[in-house]
Amino acid sequence: MSDSNELHKKDHVGTAAPGCPAERSSAAPSAGAPFLARSLREKWGLAQLSATARVIQRRAFLAKSVATIAGLALWQWRKPAVLQAAPSAATEPKEVTIVLFSDAGQRLRKERVAKVVRTENEWRKLLSGNAFDITRHADTEIAFSGKYWNLHDKGLYRCICCDNALFDSATKFESGTGWPSFWAPIAAENVTEIRDTTFGMVRTAVSCAECDAHLGHVFDDGPEPTHLRYCMNSASLRFVSHT
Repeated sequence: MSDSNELHKKDHVGTAAPGCPAERSSAAPSAGAPFLARSLREKWGLAQLSATARVIQRRAFLAKSVATIAGLALWQWRKPAVLQAAPSAATEPKEVTIVLFSDAGQRLRKERVAKVVRTENEWRKLLSGNAFDITRHADTEIAFSGKYWNLHDKGLYRCICCDNALFDSATKFESGTGWPSFWAPIAAENVTEIRDTTFGMVRTAVSCAECDAHLGHVFDDGPEPTHLRYCMNSASLRFVSHT
């Protein structure tokens, strides 16, 4: 009887036997479960990081594209407005009438001269980089950076590109702007005034009549007797002292 009971105990494993379904459902998780959960979390985290990186990369690309388009739009809006206002090679006159002056500032005579026309490469070889950008592409030098804004010597200011006489020191005045300023050109025939709509405002650009070099702008806030202020770029001018 005792042997039979012992045998019965060995055969009747019940729910206490290791590995049975009931034990697996009620026992603590196996050692592999935390690893699997951690692995899933890491994969999810990497997926999230990858998605975030793609969003950032996409936003950076869009920002760069917008900046490029804005830059092109600004260039189209700013630079060509003055350049397009100047006569094109097909329509500009081959000759212009200017007034000739000696280096001493003496008015000589009116004369019909050939318009000075050169290619971009030719101008680039003849001019400094700064003078090229200003005279041929309507750029502007930084205030107080030019060599003539504070010059008070007596003399003549000629075009840096073609030597056309433009201004006399007798009409130069201290404007406080940081650019050389004159209340009149040396002769009206020697400069050309062009409507300029850059920067969203309407101004009057001034260029050399002989070669179309951009010189600066004219404003109506100058002193007597003209009440005009020809605000010029030093890089567009060449000063010749009166001898």
